[in-house]
Amino acid sequence: MVIFGAGGDLTKRLLMPALYNLSGSKQLAEDFKIIGVDREQISGDDWKRSLDETMQSFTHDKTAEFYTPQIDPTAWSWVKDRLHYMQGDFSQPDTFKHVGEAVGGGSALFYLAVAARFFGTVVDGLGQANLLKQPDGKFRRVVIEKPFGADLPSAKALNARILKQADESQFYRIDHFLGKETVQSIMALRFANGMFEPIWRRGYIDHVQITAAETVGVEERGAFYEPTGALRDMVPNHMFTLLCMVAMEPPNSFDAEAVRSEKAKLIEAIRPVRLEDAARGQYIAGKEFNAAVPGYRQEPHVAADSRTETYIALKLDIENWRWAGVPFYLRTGKRLAGRRTEIAVFLKPAPYQIFRDTPVDAMKPNVIRLMIDPEQGIETALDAKVPGPKMQLGRVETSMRYKDFFDEKPNVGYESLLYDCMIGDATLFQRADAIEASWAAVQPLLDSWARGEGKVEEYPAGSQGPGGADQLLERDGRHWEKLQE
Repeated sequence: MVIFGAGGDLTKRLLMPALYNLSGSKQLAEDFKIIGVDREQISGDDWKRSLDETMQSFTHDKTAEFYTPQIDPTAWSWVKDRLHYMQGDFSQPDTFKHVGEAVGGGSALFYLAVAARFFGTVVDGLGQANLLKQPDGKFRRVVIEKPFGADLPSAKALNARILKQADESQFYRIDHFLGKETVQSIMALRFANGMFEPIWRRGYIDHVQITAAETVGVEERGAFYEPTGALRDMVPNHMFTLLCMVAMEPPNSFDAEAVRSEKAKLIEAIRPVRLEDAARGQYIAGKEFNAAVPGYRQEPHVAADSRTETYIALKLDIENWRWAGVPFYLRTGKRLAGRRTEIAVFLKPAPYQIFRDTPVDAMKPNVIRLMIDPEQGIETALDAKVPGPKMQLGRVETSMRYKDFFDEKPNVGYESLLYDCMIGDATLFQRADAIEASWAAVQPLLDSWARGEGKVEEYPAGSQGPGGADQLLERDGRHWEKLQE
C-alpha cells in the first residue's frame, strides 16, 4: 500500500488506526508493507515517531474519531515494522520512479490522501511511470478521496483525465460514510426483512428526511471550507450516499456492478434542484453547550464578507415509479443544536374516521428512524391505546441499538473499505457515471448561486438552523424532526 500524503491528518488519524484494526483482526497478509510518500524531508524513524504519538493520543481523547482505552502493542508493532517513508514531489517523475522500484512487480494499492488539486497529478505520474499496468496475476488500484470535482464540468474533466491512465475498474472513489456499519446495514434492513420492502414505496411513505448535523464549527479548516461550502462538502457524496442506500431499487445480486448500477440509476432519476427547493445559511456567534462560540466569519482564514454556506437544506424529487410524488428532504450543517446523522422515513397516516374524538394534531405519523451517528440502530414511533376506560391514543417508541445485540469493534469507517480495495470488491465505491450524475443534480443550483441569486440566511450557533429550511417543509405541510438540544 502506497500512501501519497503520508504526513497528512488523514493518514495519521484515520488510515493508520484502520490499518492497526485490520492488523489486530488478522486481515492483512504477512508480507504486507506500507510506503508513505510526502514532500517533507524527514527520516523514516521520525515519520514512525509522529504516527506513534498520534496513535497513543487516542488512548485519552474520547472525542477523537478513533478512541481506544489502550493500544495493543503487538498489533501496532506489526504495522510499524512494515512502514517505509519516501520523500518526493508529486509533480516530479523521479518520485514515481522510486515508488516503482519499491513496489517491484507485486500488487499495489495507491492511496491518494492528498489535496484534491493533486489527484490528476498523481494519477498522471503513476500512469506515465507504467505503475498502473497490472502484471500477470497482480493488481494495481487507486483510491481517491472526496471531493471528486467541485462541479459537473470539473468532475467530468477529472474522470476523463484519470481514465486516460487506467481502466475504470482500477479506480476506487472512496466515501467513508459507506464504511459505517449502520449505513451498510440499511440494505440488509430493506432487502432481508419482509416487513419493510412491501411498504418501501410511494403508496405507503409520505416523505423522507435525511439529516447530517454537526455541533462543531469550521474551526481551523477555513481555507478549505471557504471555496467549498456545505453543499460541495457534503451533498454529492455523503448525503447522496445515504439517499442511495435508502431509495435505490433492489439489485439482482450483491455483485458490485449490480449494486452500483442501481445507485447510478437512482441518482440519475433526481430532478435537477431548483433555487426555490433549497435553503442555505451561515452560522453567526452563539452558544454551544453553554459556551460562547464565534460566527463563521470570525473563524481563521474566512473572508469578512463571506457568502459561503455552512448549512444547506434541499427538497429532492425522484422521478421513477417507486418514488414519484414522495419528497426527500436533505439537511446538513455546522454549529447546530445537536449532532445527528439519521434517515427518518415518515409513513402516510391511517384513516382518522374511527378516532373522531382524537385531536388531529395528536395523530402523528408513524416514523422509522435509521440512526447512523452517534447512536447506531433503528427506532420506530407509532400510536397505541393509553390504558384506561377511554379510547385515547399515546405515542409509543421502540428502539434497537446495535451495541445491545452485537459486539462493537473499534472502527473509524475505513477498515472495511480498505479491505474491500485489497480484495477487489468495488460494491461500496462510486463509479464515474454516478459521480457525474450527482453533480448534474445540483449544478443548476450552483449556477444560480454563481449568478448571485438566492440569499444566505444567518442562524445562531447552537440553533436548529435558518428559518428558510423550516419554510421549505412548512409550505408542504410538514416540519423537520427537532435536533436534540
